[in-house]
Amino acid sequence: MRQPAGRKAVRRGLPCVPEDAEAVRTHVNMSLLLNVNELIRAPVALDGRTSVSELGLAGLDELIHPAEFLEHWLQAELMEGSILVQGRLRLALRCECARCLKPFEQVMDLREWAAHLELKGNDAVPVVADAVDLTPQIREDILLQLPQHPLCEPECRGLSNPPAGSQTGSGAAVSREAPSPWDELDKLKLKD
Repeated sequence: MRQPAGRKAVRRGLPCVPEDAEAVRTHVNMSLLLNVNELIRAPVALDGRTSVSELGLAGLDELIHPAEFLEHWLQAELMEGSILVQGRLRLALRCECARCLKPFEQVMDLREWAAHLELKGNDAVPVVADAVDLTPQIREDILLQLPQHPLCEPECRGLSNPPAGSQTGSGAAVSREAPSPWDELDKLKLKD
């Protein structure tokens, strides 16, 4: 298939990027771009790995650290005035338990991920150089699926406290019974 002058095909499913568009190549995640012209001919498969830094997921949370890559197996097809993208997203997470701070790994596996992208109207996605970038939709859905309070196990009891009556690091004994927060209220003299 012959490409228009001044353009080169990157790979199936990706846009024909003008050779002088260095800014497009350096700032856009190429593996999550859909070439609209390719979609006109047939559905397009996008299978591969994308860096989490390209998705803007690095350093979002102190307790959750995404692995280096998001794995994706996607199928896109052109519908009347829109694009339907369906498939699977998989991301390994290195987490710290919100209760006990124990490190553990968890896998986020969105087996039936889908996005409906409008090409016309107020909700239309931007089309740049005949391509639609899936990065914003994927990033949003991943952020919504991140655990708010990651737990190493549902029954995690948190950090263990020193036993009652044991010595602390300063040598002072820990009291056997913690004072009740209601004790101060009991001292109040209320009028009858």
